[in-house]
Amino acid sequence: MKIKNLETIKAKRNQDGFSFIEILIVVAIMALLIAVAGPELLSRLDTAKTDQAKIQMKSLKSALELYRLDNSVFPSSDQGLQSLVSKPDLGIVPNNWRGPYLTSKNVPKDPWENSYYYRSDGGTFVIKSLGADGQEGGDGLNADIELE
Repeated sequence: MKIKNLETIKAKRNQDGFSFIEILIVVAIMALLIAVAGPELLSRLDTAKTDQAKIQMKSLKSALELYRLDNSVFPSSDQGLQSLVSKPDLGIVPNNWRGPYLTSKNVPKDPWENSYYYRSDGGTFVIKSLGADGQEGGDGLNADIELE
């Protein structure tokens, strides 16, 4: 009876764990999956950042419209988007400022951590993200994203 139990214990010891070859096969399969799926996932990430910028710009546009309803003009280029968070002290200071017009305490950055481009003459405005490179123009990820 003791010999049979000893043989069972030895057999279990021989079956514990994975062999080196089995581990190499699993690593090779995982590397193959990453090589095939990785570029697709990265392109989805880039698309998500573009979509996020568009959503943030729509939110900024809504806040700018509220600002204009209160003050009859959009903030000037010098006053910038910061006027949505705190009352401007540059240029023509609005008398009817009822902000903050954004729920956050700071003006959001674009998905690439760059400031949004904002220009206004008081009656109209332009707001855009300058893309991944943070400079005007560019192609692909570096292309400017404008509000439609």
